[in-house]
Amino acid sequence: FSLLPDAFSSPHSVGSLATAFQEEISFKIIQSLSFCNHSWVKIQNSAWLGDLQTHGWDTNSGSFISLHPWSKGNLSKEEIKELVEYFRKFSIGMSNKFHRHASEWQLKYPFEIQITRGCELHPGGPTIAFYRYAYQGSEVMHFQNNSWFPSPKGGTRAQDMCKVFNQHVVITNRVQRILSDTCPRFLLSILDAGKADLQRQVKPEAWLSTGSNPGPGRQMLVCHVSGFHPKPIWVKWMRGQQVQQDTHQSGILPNADGTWYLQVFMDVKATETSGLYCRVRHSSLGGQDILLYLEHHHNSMGLIILAMMVPLVLLTALAFWLRKRWSHCEPPANLLPLK
Repeated sequence: FSLLPDAFSSPHSVGSLATAFQEEISFKIIQSLSFCNHSWVKIQNSAWLGDLQTHGWDTNSGSFISLHPWSKGNLSKEEIKELVEYFRKFSIGMSNKFHRHASEWQLKYPFEIQITRGCELHPGGPTIAFYRYAYQGSEVMHFQNNSWFPSPKGGTRAQDMCKVFNQHVVITNRVQRILSDTCPRFLLSILDAGKADLQRQVKPEAWLSTGSNPGPGRQMLVCHVSGFHPKPIWVKWMRGQQVQQDTHQSGILPNADGTWYLQVFMDVKATETSGLYCRVRHSSLGGQDILLYLEHHHNSMGLIILAMMVPLVLLTALAFWLRKRWSHCEPPANLLPLK
């Protein structure tokens, strides 16, 4: 069951693409089955390239939706149709299986089954496949070396489920081929098709601010970095060449345009802010790090305050002068009537 062109199966192509992206890259399909009662189940699917969603799910047609022009990779329409049909049949068959064994596996309606399957590409290393089942959010079993194994905390339910799943040798062999062959080559295919978009370099913008007061005599410093792509970035508060330890970082969050945003916080004594600066390293900067010095931030704030105060002082002085002049102004003398 091989869906991808042979051009993506060579070790050279794997290594070159992995090196180009310079990080671990995974492709995974997340499936959620919500069993409401003995006869009805709601199915949701989504596919992800790392943290980027590549496919959604049309519940009406029961098929995947490509969210990017390159999401289908370099596959033909026939190959995509074959893969979609496989997942459609899989979803129906899996729903029926859980309905049939619900009592045996002590599954109480309503319940949730989460399935995560995919592969991870490591630069210069092997491709690692994964396939996991979870019940109510807790993993119960995983697939490895052509067999299903119970998770340590799965209990007797996990053991019973593995026993049933391992009986279907034809299906487990097919799963093994998909994980070890189809998934890695599909991952390489979408990386190749989308490399122009995925590898685009967008320089970050960075600025400083102060957060809420963490306590008496202390100050919360915030370094904001936004609009960068790709996602990997290095942002630290520093003094001299020393990275400061009393910091914490927000999660790297997506912007609407596909770039990323994060904040790095530092809780520091108000008397110990001298010499602090925020350093930003990113692949788009070409080795020219962004350095934001706290002293410059304070100076710029001072200039802003000064710029606001000067017009205010001038207006106040002008109003005082006009009022004084008006108070000393005498009314004009009455004109004598003409005779």
